[in-house]
Amino acid sequence: MGSAVNVALPAIAKDLSMTALSLSWVATSFILAATMTLIPLGQLADIYGRKRFYVYGGLLFTIASSFCILSPSSFFLIAARAVQGIGGAMIFSTGTAMLVAAYPFEERGKIIGINVAAVYIGLTIGPFVGGLLTQHLGWKFIFLFTAVLGLIITLIATTAIKEKWSAVNGQGFDVNGSVLYAIALFSIIYGLSLLPSLNAMFVIGMGVLCLILFIVHELKSPYPLVDVHLFLNNKVFAFSNLAALINYCATFAVTFLLSLYLQHIKMLTPSQTGSILVAAPVVQALLSPVAGRLSDRLEPQILSSTGMVLTVIGLVQLIFLDSQTSIEYILFCLILLGVGFALFSSPNVNAIMSAVEKKSFGVASATVGTMRLSGQMFSMGITMLVFAVILGDYPISEANTDLLLKSTKFIFAILAVICCVGVFASLARGKMHNGNNNH
Repeated sequence: MGSAVNVALPAIAKDLSMTALSLSWVATSFILAATMTLIPLGQLADIYGRKRFYVYGGLLFTIASSFCILSPSSFFLIAARAVQGIGGAMIFSTGTAMLVAAYPFEERGKIIGINVAAVYIGLTIGPFVGGLLTQHLGWKFIFLFTAVLGLIITLIATTAIKEKWSAVNGQGFDVNGSVLYAIALFSIIYGLSLLPSLNAMFVIGMGVLCLILFIVHELKSPYPLVDVHLFLNNKVFAFSNLAALINYCATFAVTFLLSLYLQHIKMLTPSQTGSILVAAPVVQALLSPVAGRLSDRLEPQILSSTGMVLTVIGLVQLIFLDSQTSIEYILFCLILLGVGFALFSSPNVNAIMSAVEKKSFGVASATVGTMRLSGQMFSMGITMLVFAVILGDYPISEANTDLLLKSTKFIFAILAVICCVGVFASLARGKMHNGNNNH
């Protein structure tokens, strides 16, 4: 759904008179709300039943999508997107855990690859459908489309998933950790959007302090939200998660930025933009199952690191965009990014899930989702920061396309540097196929 909304952003900005910075909150509010609640909801799902939370998450997502349709203002839309994010977190925190628990270790990479491919098929359809709906019916029909899909998913999950609804006794919920975690993430991202004001440093500082307090609390909590010892004592788990965080941070803003670039600088229609942006997810959907199967035999360290290198190359190519750049060049960059991300994602998830015992699948699944959403959140945080400094309160219009292009190129340069760091994190994880994996 996020890929469909990205295509509609220029139309949303025009209808609701939004600046570049406020427009970025349409994407960020969903991710931020999902990230703040994902791990707490994952712990609650382990206590009260994963199917229960999956179904309730689908229902909440559907309701929030309906409120997006009714949005009379930018604030209302951003708030509705945040509620959507909470519903999405209820789904994200349970889906992978239920899937992995249902299959033996030797088939895990294949199943994860198929699951990732299904996600990318959705990403493939998203920009194309979003572009068509925005151009011919209006951007609100995107949320009508997602509301219907959310309802269908909820109904299917209610009847098709066989997992019990019953609660698990003897496990507590880390309330204090959840509060510290949520405050830390919100403060850091909101603070980035306030830069370069002095208030921003205070808000970011409060977020960092809460993050430190959260880590200290988790080390002592009888029911930790995050098993910090798992990161300290499990090299494959720790560095695979770090690599995921960096990879999503380096890649998520690409679609957001290219959607604005193609429609405001290249002057393409929403449907034309959507048709171009599908290039990367099409490649990802085709290659992810192959990469997943390969990771059952080859080291994720090799596959994922190769994917990260290709992603760096793709991001560097995007730094050279200008108003005369050909569509063929952009498609080449997107295909390269698609190959890179496909080689990275499935093997990396396989490494994370295979690094823990079966009893920890729920925690590992929520951690995978948290790294993804945290990376996406920081990707948009970087985007908001650059927009705030270069574009400020200027609206995105023909008069300001030079500032938009300058911002876009600078962001791609930052993301390329970040992705370079990710290559080393991926290489540092060590080997997964060492004979000690937990089935």
